[in-house]
Amino acid sequence: MTTVKIMPCLDMKDGRVVKGVHFVDLKDAGDPVESASLYQKEGADELAMLDIAATLENRKTRLEWVKNVSSVIDIPLTVGGGISNLEDIKLTLDAGADKVSINSAAVKNPELIKEASNKYGKDRITVAIDGCRNSAMPSGFEVVVAGGTKTTGLDAVKWAKKCQELGAGVILPTSMDGDGTQDGYDLEFTRAISDAVTLPVIASGGAGKLADFKDAITEGGASVLLAASVFHYRTFSVNEVKEYLQKNGIDVHL
Repeated sequence: MTTVKIMPCLDMKDGRVVKGVHFVDLKDAGDPVESASLYQKEGADELAMLDIAATLENRKTRLEWVKNVSSVIDIPLTVGGGISNLEDIKLTLDAGADKVSINSAAVKNPELIKEASNKYGKDRITVAIDGCRNSAMPSGFEVVVAGGTKTTGLDAVKWAKKCQELGAGVILPTSMDGDGTQDGYDLEFTRAISDAVTLPVIASGGAGKLADFKDAITEGGASVLLAASVFHYRTFSVNEVKEYLQKNGIDVHL
């Protein structure tokens, strides 16, 4: 049985951690360095940091944020947002990231996944897939990019399979419908992706109660659980989530 990992996520804008609902209505949620340090102390297995405005503002990920956060943790750090070519990946890894997450750039140029995987190893390449419901798609889910502002006409499940073929190491599906709502992960979306690939799948978007984390594994098929709001606003600590999962028979690092 896979050991499940807990991955707090720092959504970044203007040097601060922020959190919104459905990718909008952003509110301040703290200092990234303090948050990263706290989450590691609480037992986080990995950390994600996503520069959520980089693509929209047509700029690169702010590398000083990566340096500052990576300097206070020694758990794996995945960084995404505004990473559009091999040079960006190199700079981000050099700044202290252990993995990069690509999204809009991969949709625009799928070969980037293959090139990045060949150059840096598939374990360092996560492909994020933001999706929203669209009944016109075979799977019922369409890929959206640019912070959820643009539709692509791509079926999310078909795209996940293609990403695996091209050499992605991890798939990070986020349901725009569930993001920030704390109504629970979009289990249908997560399961559709996890059934389609053999890679680790990170559940993301909507965790609000302890049972949501268990459901993402047992019903969604995820092996990594990403959450933001519940950790930033101290609804639960990372440790509380892990203890709950362990009590429910799920293997976690304590």
